[in-house]
Amino acid sequence: MQFLGHVIRFIVSALVLLLVGWLVPQFTVGNFGSALLLALVIALLGWGIEAVFGKKVSPFGRGIVGFLVSALVIWLAQFVISGVSVTMIGALLAALVIGIIDLFIPVATPFDAASSKK
Repeated sequence: MQFLGHVIRFIVSALVLLLVGWLVPQFTVGNFGSALLLALVIALLGWGIEAVFGKKVSPFGRGIVGFLVSALVIWLAQFVISGVSVTMIGALLAALVIGIIDLFIPVATPFDAASSKK
């Protein structure tokens, strides 16, 4: 059952990224497949940053550092996924919109659950 929960979280994350791509200028996600891969890459990059620098510097952390790291992760992810185009301004705006959406509809990735059990 836990596997199904992770799959649902990634699907919801991909839908949020598609919505953000529609709302934010200079942030383009080609299709649902690209959005799903983008959600996976963002989760992996965030997990890697958290493993190296700790929870306070991770994209999942709160505050200005978490916001800036989140924007950096979104910007870097475009180089891994085809069909995704993001400028630095677009990444900052996307991080802001994703943060606002997360306030109302919290979406945790499988890596959030794994890191919170430590």
